[in-house]
Amino acid sequence: MQHSEKTAEVLEDLVKINNDRIEGYQKAIKQTDDGDLKILFDKMVADSKQFTTELNKQLRNLGEERERDSTIAGKIYRTWMDVKVSFGGNSRHAILASCEYGEDAAQKSYREALAQDHLPEDVRALITDQQRTLKAAHDQIRHMRDVEAVNK
Repeated sequence: MQHSEKTAEVLEDLVKINNDRIEGYQKAIKQTDDGDLKILFDKMVADSKQFTTELNKQLRNLGEERERDSTIAGKIYRTWMDVKVSFGGNSRHAILASCEYGEDAAQKSYREALAQDHLPEDVRALITDQQRTLKAAHDQIRHMRDVEAVNK
């Protein structure tokens, strides 16, 4: 497989994980009445929309179509959030724990992408920048979840 095809596969996977993230946070926004969480989750959606735009631009540069789908893991994540809410798990702590689960999946996808040795430097730099932003979001969600666990 040529390097551009491998690069396209990596980019497509990252678009999918960001699509999952968008859908997950849109669902989380609907599950909370907390204004601060709605604002935070809305920012997470905006970040992932920006990331998909950037990643899709790279795909087009490689001659590929833009990716719109989501991953199987993302679909499982969203289903898990639905089940949790249906059993009364829509507390602030439960919502943040669900979001952290999704952030863990995003971090794993970005680590796997950066482990590829065939990525062009500009693509690697883009992925590294996005991962840095996602890591900060992950850490913020984890911190908020931990605070909620203490305050229970």
